[in-house]
Amino acid sequence: MPSTDSTSSPADIRRAALRFVLLISVLSFFADFTYEGARSITGPYLETLRASAFIVGTVAGLGELCGYALRFFSGRLADITGRFWPITIFGYTVQMISVPALALTGSWQAAAVLIVLERVGRAIRNPPRDVMLSHAAKHVGGYGWTFGVHEACDQFGALCGPLVIAVVLAHGGKYHEAFAVLLVPALITLGFVGIARLLYPKPQDLEPAFTDSGPPTPYSRAFWVYLVGAALVAIGFADYSLIAYHFAREHSVSSALIPIFYAVAMAVSGGASLLFGRLFDRYGFPVLVGLTIVASLFAPLVFLGGFWMALLGAAVWGMGMGVHESIIPAAVTPMVLPQRRASAFGLFTASYGIFWFLGSALMGFLYERSLMAVIVFCMSTQLMAVPLFLWVSGSRARPSQA
Repeated sequence: MPSTDSTSSPADIRRAALRFVLLISVLSFFADFTYEGARSITGPYLETLRASAFIVGTVAGLGELCGYALRFFSGRLADITGRFWPITIFGYTVQMISVPALALTGSWQAAAVLIVLERVGRAIRNPPRDVMLSHAAKHVGGYGWTFGVHEACDQFGALCGPLVIAVVLAHGGKYHEAFAVLLVPALITLGFVGIARLLYPKPQDLEPAFTDSGPPTPYSRAFWVYLVGAALVAIGFADYSLIAYHFAREHSVSSALIPIFYAVAMAVSGGASLLFGRLFDRYGFPVLVGLTIVASLFAPLVFLGGFWMALLGAAVWGMGMGVHESIIPAAVTPMVLPQRRASAFGLFTASYGIFWFLGSALMGFLYERSLMAVIVFCMSTQLMAVPLFLWVSGSRARPSQA
């Protein structure tokens, strides 16, 4: 079992921290393999169950609402109890059971329940897991790099999952069979969760400076401004379920290739999170500003383009997803004390999810009336975040210096 007690040398702690980051990253590979494989086909699957675009957008948005809003409570619970592993294990269990259970559904209502429940499990486990990762960050290259490596493995799993689903569908498999196949990576995920718990029962020991500093202090103004900016990005970022629904309805992408497009998006997301996480450690918020502008271009590409433009749009959408999943927690981490990280992650991502839900539901509503309105809404809300990120950039030192 890795040792990180007071007699451990800095080199020992660094090696233990690196092994912990890699172990959690491998775990996340199989987790994303499972649930992103399912998400690559939930839009078309709901369409086969006679769900409308509004229902698809609302279900996707509600899932993200629960998947983010509940993090406020799981983060607070983790901070109050200090029981990071039990909360994390419970969340992974709920999530990994929900995905293969979709193979047993026969109505959009039943499928919607499981789609939302999968997001609930993710909400429960993310804040405590991210805090445990943050304890290792200073020893392995910085917050951006740590969360970038983790997100790269996430997205590599998110690449492989949809590819396997595409193979199943290409060989004549039905959606139910595709969901059933995902039971295998789900069980592997739970096995790695158990291994990580046994090897690293107290990840906080990886951060020797972690001490209880007394009563909590208020969040900084930069934290709140950054939260507003991230909410604007979230409200204008379409869920892939709606994008896939559009591909299927307009026949711009064949059903067998829709999960391939998602796999491409996840591959781009993984590479982007690793590269831009490192750049964020070095250059700070200007990196996020530029990426926000570029990511807003996904909307006209996926909703107006033909096959190749839609593929490019899916790649740009994936880049935006990688930025959201890696740079956002990396930026929050140095803004708060270690003792409040779980609560900060929970509050931040809860707000992010609420606005993602509102945006997804509104986009589903707009889609049935005006495609151009969807595009304008997506781009304008994301670009409104740019001046806020610039303000935060000017008010803080670079994250690596925080």
